[in-house]
Amino acid sequence: MRIIGGNVFDGDGFAVHDLVVDQGRFVEAPAGVLTGEGAVETVDAAGCSVIPGLIDVHFHGCCGADLCDGTDEALTAIARHEARRGITSICPATMTYPEDTLARIVSVAAAHRPAADEARLVGINMEGPFISPGKIGAQNPAYVQVPDVDMMRRLQEAARGLVKLVDLAPESQGALDFIDQMAGEVRISLAHTTAGYDCAAEAFARGARQLTHLYNAMPGLHHREPGPIAAAFEHDEVTAELIADGVHIHPAMVRMAFTLFGDDRIILVSDTMRAAGLEDGDYDLGGQNVTVRGNTATLANGALAGSVTDLASCLKWAVAEAGIPLASAVKAATENPARAIGIADEAGSLAPGYLADAVILDQDLNVKHVILRGALL
Repeated sequence: MRIIGGNVFDGDGFAVHDLVVDQGRFVEAPAGVLTGEGAVETVDAAGCSVIPGLIDVHFHGCCGADLCDGTDEALTAIARHEARRGITSICPATMTYPEDTLARIVSVAAAHRPAADEARLVGINMEGPFISPGKIGAQNPAYVQVPDVDMMRRLQEAARGLVKLVDLAPESQGALDFIDQMAGEVRISLAHTTAGYDCAAEAFARGARQLTHLYNAMPGLHHREPGPIAAAFEHDEVTAELIADGVHIHPAMVRMAFTLFGDDRIILVSDTMRAAGLEDGDYDLGGQNVTVRGNTATLANGALAGSVTDLASCLKWAVAEAGIPLASAVKAATENPARAIGIADEAGSLAPGYLADAVILDQDLNVKHVILRGALL
């Protein structure tokens, strides 16, 4: 395959040049010496932006399915829908459930193998149950528990190593010891927390490396009580997730996040739930009822219950509505999440040797074409 005439993202900016794909990967070789069988397919990207396939490391489901359904059919539906929207690698998130339920969910995920039209399942983000009941959000308080190393290792064994992110509240009993023991095995993200600056800073010093959905389900910035956001800002190795759906965060706060952390430390996520891609109505998330009206999903108490805006639409909103430069938004939706979950050697770039996952965006930043592992969807 040749992708010709596009404004191609090179990791820092855009330049017009062609891309060549051979046997599912980007290559430097000219099209005349491709080794794959059959005719060379040409994709005209003139007037468009060509970016790496998007990588969502925090979402729950879409098109009526959820990771926590715990079925291969649900994973297939999710991965197929995500691929069509340009999200070519997925790391969906669990909700707060008991260990036996989580073990079944991650076991099914570990056994899943993507079809040719499905996004790759590259990890699991375990958002619960090691969180604070004081910042419960849309999680189920009935199953919240303190961090448990033995339980985590049992779940990781059931997942065959697929758990890439573990969220926790650092103020929980035993949380700092959990970080000491687990930071070398999984990426730990502070989430659903009431922690102040000192506690969060200690967690980052011990090895936590991420902040889950920045601003949401955590204390805000305050000049006398700076909280976990300031602690994350001061640790250069820490990345921060950002839900750019136009609901969770005001555009000014999105701009502030990119300015504070820089575009190499922000990870755009969608946090979508099963209603994404469907009409308004009543749905569920983690066993709790959710009402969707427009682009807003809420619990009965009015709390936001995830998002219904996929990552491609979040990227578009970040650029068009929040004024984030396209190159910065692309880094935050491709290279940065790939690096965070340890797949940066094969995904998140259009460089030679990488999997040929790419999205072609029209001038309005809508998804025009998706190339998935070297094939045009």
